[in-house]
Amino acid sequence: MSIEDRIKAAATDAEGKLKAAAGDLTGDNQLKAEGEAKQIQAKTMNAAADLKDKAKNLIDGAKNAANDVLDGVKKKLD
Repeated sequence: MSIEDRIKAAATDAEGKLKAAAGDLTGDNQLKAEGEAKQIQAKTMNAAADLKDKAKNLIDGAKNAANDVLDGVKKKLD
C-alpha cells in the first residue's frame, strides 16, 4: 500500500475518532454514528490496501518463478 493510502486511512480514522468523541460529549447521536462510520471506513481502506499489497506480492512471486523457469530452459538449450 502506498504511503499516501496509509495517510488517507489514518486521516479518516482520526476524523472518525474526533467526530465520535464530539458526538459523545454533546449527546449528538448522529455525529457519534458518523464518526464511528468513518472509523469503519478507515479500517476498510487499510484492509483493501493490505489485500492490494498481498496481490502484488503474489504476482511478483509468480513473475520471479516464471523467469527462473525460463532461465533454466535457456541454459539447457545453450
